[in-house]
Amino acid sequence: MTSASGSASAGRGDADPAAPPRLELDWEVAGRWGGRLASPGPTPSRGELEALVADLHASAGLARPLALQASRLGTALERVGATESRARVLVVDRAGWSRAAAQSFAGLTAPSQGHPGTGTDATDPADGLPVPDQPGASRGLGRAIAGARAVPVTAQAAGLLGLLAGRVLGQFDPFAPAAGPAGRLLLVAPNVLRTERALAADRADFRLWVCVHEQTHALQFAAAPWLVDHLRREIAALAEEVAGSSAGQDLAMAVARGLRALRTGAEDPEDWSMLDLVLDEAQRDRVAQVTAVMSLLEGHADVTMDAVGRRWIPTVRRLRARMEARRRTATGVDRWLRRLVGMDAKLAQYRRGAAFVRGVRRAAGRDALDAAWAGPEGLPTAREVVDPSAWVRRVHG
Repeated sequence: MTSASGSASAGRGDADPAAPPRLELDWEVAGRWGGRLASPGPTPSRGELEALVADLHASAGLARPLALQASRLGTALERVGATESRARVLVVDRAGWSRAAAQSFAGLTAPSQGHPGTGTDATDPADGLPVPDQPGASRGLGRAIAGARAVPVTAQAAGLLGLLAGRVLGQFDPFAPAAGPAGRLLLVAPNVLRTERALAADRADFRLWVCVHEQTHALQFAAAPWLVDHLRREIAALAEEVAGSSAGQDLAMAVARGLRALRTGAEDPEDWSMLDLVLDEAQRDRVAQVTAVMSLLEGHADVTMDAVGRRWIPTVRRLRARMEARRRTATGVDRWLRRLVGMDAKLAQYRRGAAFVRGVRRAAGRDALDAAWAGPEGLPTAREVVDPSAWVRRVHG
């Protein structure tokens, strides 16, 4: 059993009997259930799937040198001797992504149990042919989340993983034990196929574009090897606070309420914001600082994927325009899910972080951002990420 706080402290002899019960979350079970709950994906022929998997591997290989050049991370990589660092590339189906994401969350939130992610299956999800989803699997979601107040937090996490499994295109994971020292790069084949069809995108361009984004993340963590432990400490501390306070119970209830709203259609998800409701001021400040770091990472990757340019991705401008339009016009489940798990905030991270990166480069030169990868003191604060000149003044004088 792995707790959301990374420590199974419920039941200790010195526990405060008046304290709210701690939230215990089994990530291994959540990942497995989430895979079963994932909605059906595209069902092309076996030959088409095999070609897709092979093409995604090839695109990921081509994307790394392009990302290296466009990201301007070469100097930072040389500084730490990581120029040859390579993330392992895994092409997975939705169930595989759910299991991998659960391993990553466990490794991120439970460092105090020794090896990150202790208590989860430390094996990789299957790499290769994505297996079509089982018809009707998503209908089990309603049954799994019925009776919101009684739903265990593990089942709630599984419900969210099942929904997200149908939407994530790719993910760089440096946190799971199975990821290895260079991390692993996950590409969710059914979602790439579905999205490129929805955007009417050039397949080769879209796949390379997505891979450049994820390879940029791999390069960021290679250039800043301290970043994994930094983020793990920050997020584990927040998880510890939330799991051991009334906010933990409030958070579980907010998730249950959102899942019930999806099942019944009884509420407009725009009427509430989960984190605003359950976190106190100190916890919101911690979230803001972690968000600033994520804004840097996501914004830098977004700038990089567009900077590769039309020589390698001829339709890059069209891809950006169509993707932004898709982000702006989410409805139904997508709209609800963004609200529930903070994806609206993530989209704001892309925009805010990209503006920060461009602002720093305009103010202090194309390589000024190197300081951000040198150590935690170089990371932008929540205030600086919206004021690049303030970061430049503090870091570069």
